[in-house]
Parts: sequence; structure tokens; C-alpha cells
Amino acid sequence: MRVYPIFLNNLEGRRCVVFGGTHEAERKVADLLACGAEVVLVSETVTPRLRAWAEEGRLTWHARWYRPGDLQGAFLTIVAVTNPEATEPIWQEAQRERVLINAMDDVPHCTFVAGSVVRRGALVIAISTSGHAPALSVRLREELEQRLGPEYALFLDLMGALRLPMATHYPDFAERKARWYALVDGDVLDLLRQQRFAEARARIAELVGDAVAAELPDPDTMARLFARYQEELAQPTHQPQDAYAAH
Repeated sequence: MRVYPIFLNNLEGRRCVVFGGTHEAERKVADLLACGAEVVLVSETVTPRLRAWAEEGRLTWHARWYRPGDLQGAFLTIVAVTNPEATEPIWQEAQRERVLINAMDDVPHCTFVAGSVVRRGALVIAISTSGHAPALSVRLREELEQRLGPEYALFLDLMGALRLPMATHYPDFAERKARWYALVDGDVLDLLRQQRFAEARARIAELVGDAVAAELPDPDTMARLFARYQEELAQPTHQPQDAYAAH
């Protein structure tokens, strides 16, 4: 299997249908909700969290299995159970309606596959072995999760704040590019990792100039953001226990 790597965006308000009510479905639903999708959940049983989201109106839950027409108007669908026979009619409708479909552990019924994912704020890393060794993708994810801490999420927040002023103050592409690489290759990430936020801010100002760095948050705000990301990383992520839930 050869895959084409892609990240979907602009999911706001798009109808996305998830079949299954397990913790794996919960993880998929959480990601879709975070992207602003209009989520429809189809499953006879669901986890307590999925039920709570339905009661809060964050998603629409149909307490049953698939019926023809469930994918009308949908952008994508995820079948979060492993049952190729039950998935077949969903696959057929997805093909007719031109809906992107992912069926867990069932590549023949997929038009896209889901890799092992590492998230650190705006940083998203998806790993796929093209179906050759799913267990390796899980081990690589675990390795990256240990290596990449909250400093990466905070760093990207800071870089996002610099994008417009960098373009304004350094219209020459070559100069701007050099300064971006100086930020990435320097010790800013190390300073953030050590929670030396005032020094990190000062170092960024050295590299891009005070006028550009003026858009950065103050060190106290950086500390609060760092603590929030630390707390998020401490929460369970419901990553799939079975390596073959990834590809």
C-alpha cells in the first residue's frame, strides 16, 4: 500500500459521521470536534464521555447501527469498529456519495488511513508505515511523545505571533528565511524547555529585532501557557492500544 500524506483543514461545519461508540471512536470524535466539524455519531452503545457530549449538544447521536442515507451530505466518515462485513454497505454508500472513508483495521474499505499521531499544540506529527509495520508507527509515536515536550507547543505559539510582523519588517525573502532558521536552530527551544521565559523572549528579540518581538507575550503569560500545555500532556489521550489501529 502506498499512501499520499495529507492533513485536512477547513472542517468547520462539515458533516462528519462516525460509526461506533468505543474509546477509539471517542478519540476520533474529539479530534473532529476540535476542528469544528458537525459530528454525527451512529452506534447502539457509547462511552460515558460520548453520551455526555451528545447530551450537551456537541454532537448528534443515533442509538442504532448504519442505515442507508446516513452519509448524505457528509464530507467524511470514520468506522471505528473492525467488522468488514458490517462496513461494506457503508463503504458502498461512501463511494456513491463521494465521501472520504476510514475504516479501522480494514484498509480495503478506506480511501484514507490514519497514522499514529503526536500533538503538541499547533505541532501535529502523523506517522504511517504504509501498512507494513503498524507496531513501528506506535513505537515511533511513543518515542516522539517522550522527546517532544510542552516547549514545542509554546514555541509554535510564539512563532505564530511573529509571522505577520516578520513579513512586514523583513520583506526580503532571503533575509526573512535566515531569521526563521536562526530561531529554529538556536537555543530558544532549550530556554523554553528550561522554563527560562524571560531569557527566551530576549533571545528572540536578538534574532528578529525589538519591533518584531514586541508582538510576543510577556514571560508570565508564557509561563501560564507552558503550564497549560504541561497539564494537557498529563491527560490520557486514548491512543489505540492495538498497534493495528494505526497504519
